[in-house]
Amino acid sequence: MKTAQLPPVRVEPSVRAEIESVLRQGETLSQFVEQATVQAAQRRKAQQEFLERGRESLERAERSGRYYSVSDALDAMQARLDGRLGNKRDSAASS
Repeated sequence: MKTAQLPPVRVEPSVRAEIESVLRQGETLSQFVEQATVQAAQRRKAQQEFLERGRESLERAERSGRYYSVSDALDAMQARLDGRLGNKRDSAASS
């Protein structure tokens, strides 16, 4: 597969120095920039998907007329979290 280049980015010398100060051993500036760019794109995609799910949920609620209170939603999320944490505890205890 052929690789592509990102456009060069101009930054203040202090920004470059700050980035270089946190590079891991053997890591290049190019590797850091590539990883940071990929992670930023993944975050934005996740944000877009989250917003889309929210819009779809609102549309379903408006169509059905069924809405849930904040406390109901939080209680449901807490129950899911408790269930997941319980499963992890159970798995750890049986190991």
